[in-house]
Amino acid sequence: MSSTTIESSPAGPAKRKPVPRYPLQSRWTVLSAGFRPFFLLGAIFAAVAVLLWLPVYHGELTLQTAFVPRDWHVHEMLYGYLPAVITGFLLTAIPNWTGRLPLQGAPLATLAVVWLAGRLAVTFSADTGWLAALLIDACFLLLVALAALREIISGRNWRNLNVVALLTLLLIGNVAFHLEAHFGGTADYSIRIGIAVVIMLISLIGGRITPSFTRNWLVRANPGRLPQPFNKLDMVIVAFSGLTLVLWVSMPFSRISGFALLIAGVLHLVRLARWAGDRTVKEKLLLVLHVGYLFIPLGFLLTSAAAFGLIPVSAGIHAWMVGGAGVMTLAVMTRASLGHTGQQLTASLPTQGIYLAALFAVTARIAAALLPAWSDPLLHLAALSWAVAFLGFALSYGPTLLVRGKPH
Repeated sequence: MSSTTIESSPAGPAKRKPVPRYPLQSRWTVLSAGFRPFFLLGAIFAAVAVLLWLPVYHGELTLQTAFVPRDWHVHEMLYGYLPAVITGFLLTAIPNWTGRLPLQGAPLATLAVVWLAGRLAVTFSADTGWLAALLIDACFLLLVALAALREIISGRNWRNLNVVALLTLLLIGNVAFHLEAHFGGTADYSIRIGIAVVIMLISLIGGRITPSFTRNWLVRANPGRLPQPFNKLDMVIVAFSGLTLVLWVSMPFSRISGFALLIAGVLHLVRLARWAGDRTVKEKLLLVLHVGYLFIPLGFLLTSAAAFGLIPVSAGIHAWMVGGAGVMTLAVMTRASLGHTGQQLTASLPTQGIYLAALFAVTARIAAALLPAWSDPLLHLAALSWAVAFLGFALSYGPTLLVRGKPH
């Protein structure tokens, strides 16, 4: 495998095993690697779901879902879009961690069909019934967690079992979401559980690949100061963040949570400052990883302010989800799509446009929470910018993902 593949392990500096070369699917290139179907499907769904959300939010469209409108929107972003991209990443990265062959062909197609069935079941759950929607929707993360567990155990890659643990927590959060929404009317704790798991995944995986890819590029293209390697400080920051998020899930508005969130935000800023991101300005494919990670500490700081009643809660949540999750997933999707199809690892103008649209989206969405008088136009700007970013990815990278061509 080439050096462009996803190599970094979230659990530690990789003792990377050689990955066997494997044949691409002769008829269905899209089923030759996990990133191909799931990045493409996830991007299209992310755009369509948000464009649907605008008329639903304004009462102009009614969905046949058992969830209240807000919960449908939150669920499909948190437990619909993000698991698709996480799966695409993991099914591509795990073979590099374990040296085993990747999931291909019919098993990969089955996973994609199960994910699509979950989206339909949730959206039409008023007709299918909430329990059927729960069971169909939960099958996807269960299968992904089992597949990841099998590969990690078979490859004796014990250090990455924490990824399976986080996938399992995401599955538990998804099941809890359905139960909480049905029996309580709306979801609450399960939303925070999902957000907390996503932040931890970004802290672990994003906290590995960002300095790793930065170091590799700087050594070749811009010798000088390099990112600090993962050490005990990173371990402390990730562990403290996990404890802080447990507090936030259980007591989002307590002073203890507020102070812990504040400290965690500062610690993540310190962590980010150690990665030499200021030296990557010339290569936007790298710079966007640093910018995307910046929304993790920003989310902690804004959520801290919300815990003290200073600003609306949605400001911090959307910094985490639209900024941290949205921008980081686009950064990983573009890089992995280029690297694993043999393309040059550099951000073209269309790719840079995708990044800018995503940054417009998160800026507008945070501003909509902080400036209620302007919330309506800002919400429209955020939604349209988000759709442009993800449809832009689907259009630019779709040919590459489907037929091994070069992205436009």
